[in-house]
Amino acid sequence: MLGGVQSYRSMTVRCAPHQPRRAQRKVNVLFFVCILAIMFPITAFAQELALGISMPQPEFGARKIFFILFLMLGPIKILVPFVNMSRRADSAFRRRLATRAILFSAAALTIAVLLGRSMLESFEISVPVLAMTGGIVLFLVALGTVLQQSSGSVERPKEAEQPVELVHALTPLAFPIIVTPYGVAAVIVFATLAGGQYQSQFTVGAIVGLILLLDWVAMLFAESILRWVGTALQVFAVVLGVTQIALGLQIILRSLCMIGVATGCHI
Repeated sequence: MLGGVQSYRSMTVRCAPHQPRRAQRKVNVLFFVCILAIMFPITAFAQELALGISMPQPEFGARKIFFILFLMLGPIKILVPFVNMSRRADSAFRRRLATRAILFSAAALTIAVLLGRSMLESFEISVPVLAMTGGIVLFLVALGTVLQQSSGSVERPKEAEQPVELVHALTPLAFPIIVTPYGVAAVIVFATLAGGQYQSQFTVGAIVGLILLLDWVAMLFAESILRWVGTALQVFAVVLGVTQIALGLQIILRSLCMIGVATGCHI
């Protein structure tokens, strides 16, 4: 989790030609996920048209949404990169940098949700399929977090190679450190699942706002947090990751039952 930036950058490198065998396996997994995302909407809507029935809708409580988004947008993965960037800056500059990054992050998420939701609704993707997409994203992200922690490849604080400027609040701080690509995907999924229910939309928006507030506070006290509870945060990240792996699998299996691919499920 603390090495979220390196994971995102390495993903770009792995797409290059002549990639190693390990990277090729990850590309195959992503390709398989894309195939699933294409096949299951067709199957789902074929069943709806043939049987003339509407599918049951998956339910996501506020607590479940918070824990899912906390992994993808939360402050744990921000601490080390922010300390590395602002080590030589004073507290006033750090506060301005953190505030601008949060404002940019909120704007980016708002634009992404509006565009992504309209695109998903225009393709008429069924809600169970959309929920399964969120489950797959959650499972892959949580699994990568746990494997990264268990391998010991955790990013450590280090001296900044060049002085940080306020322009860095947009990139790389706001995107992709705070607003990760998979975080954007998760927020779009939850916003689309909320549909026209204003209470659900408000819940998703409030949770995202709360997490961004936690990110802002964490950046202001990043050095103190790493100094006193850095190890405890790593343990918490592993526990949270394992829980979310199970949660992602549960969402996937439940969505498969709703679509009709699996039967006799009691999840």
